[in-house]
Amino acid sequence: MWKEADEETLKVMLKAARREKEGYFNKESIENFPCDDLRTIDQLWVKYSQGHFGFSVQKKIWLEVGGKVDYDTECKLGDRVGWRKRGSWLNKSYLTFNKQAPVGHLPRGAGLLLWRLVVWVPWWAWGSSLASRAVSCNL
Repeated sequence: MWKEADEETLKVMLKAARREKEGYFNKESIENFPCDDLRTIDQLWVKYSQGHFGFSVQKKIWLEVGGKVDYDTECKLGDRVGWRKRGSWLNKSYLTFNKQAPVGHLPRGAGLLLWRLVVWVPWWAWGSSLASRAVSCNL
């Protein structure tokens, strides 16, 4: 039930960031996302996927591809975790919600919400911004 878990992650994260009413994250809400909540969410993803998914998994890959909050790094992260194919960003209907997905593929729902809305955090910066937060939270 990976798709449901991804959707629930978005709901829980919006609540933790006090952004339920808005329904999306802005730069400040990601930069100030509660570390304890991020850690708990990450631990659940890592535990139930046997290390295949989670923010700490995405953070590790993000560091490997450059560790910067910029478009080039986000593209490299997207290529590695399967959020991009042939140079194009995938929408949610093309994500893989099973463990045959690339390592780090999930969670992604919140980033796709940002991508669709094109809000304060540029859609391409979602993975890098959250990976950067994972670094500062010592995930």
